[in-house]
Amino acid sequence: MGAMIAERLLTLQRLDTEADQLKVRRDRLPERDELTARSAALADWERQRTAMRTRIDELANAMEAAEERSAGLRADKTRLNAQLKTVIAPREAEALLHEIATVEGQLEEVDDRELADLTESSATEDALAAHLREEDALRTALGQADDSLEMAVADIDAALVEIDRQRDELRASLDGSILPKYDRVRGALGVAVAKLVVHRCDGCHLDLSAAEVDIAKEEAAATGIADCPQCGRMLVV
Repeated sequence: MGAMIAERLLTLQRLDTEADQLKVRRDRLPERDELTARSAALADWERQRTAMRTRIDELANAMEAAEERSAGLRADKTRLNAQLKTVIAPREAEALLHEIATVEGQLEEVDDRELADLTESSATEDALAAHLREEDALRTALGQADDSLEMAVADIDAALVEIDRQRDELRASLDGSILPKYDRVRGALGVAVAKLVVHRCDGCHLDLSAAEVDIAKEEAAATGIADCPQCGRMLVV
């Protein structure tokens, strides 16, 4: 009877350890890292798309403002030229010519800026068109990564369900007085059950004295289980 209890406890510990390992594996799946990378790539792509569209809008607004500014300057130039034709005094003519030259300089600056904005806008629109062509591939890759992760998680969850079924059966077959101790030691140490191999606990890997081995054997006479005096694990003798 003691040997049967000990064997069931070892099996329960093996299943619990396997479940723990599967849960850690589920959290660290390479598919999860791949999904994170694909999500980040799409998010970066969306940020770039937004930035390019924003820049195109800014340039459009700037060119519209430049058109209005240019129209105003041309109107000023026309007005000044008309005035120039009516003046006789050289000093007034000189002043008007200076104003006309100033307006022409401003007009040249506005036109140059507008041309630069137009060139940048055209280049940005071409870049945006090329950028948009990448969207389908990025979203497809993201979808595939999501599917792969879902499948990998589903496989692990299915294995955990089967482990839980076996664990429930084992726990139901064990004496109720053993389980609280098993759960308490497992909660404290992770591994609750270890074997006594000759004179060493294979849980803490520490040697027991000859007297401690004899005491462990006496404790295990009825149930097959003793307490490791070194680590407190349930020791299968």
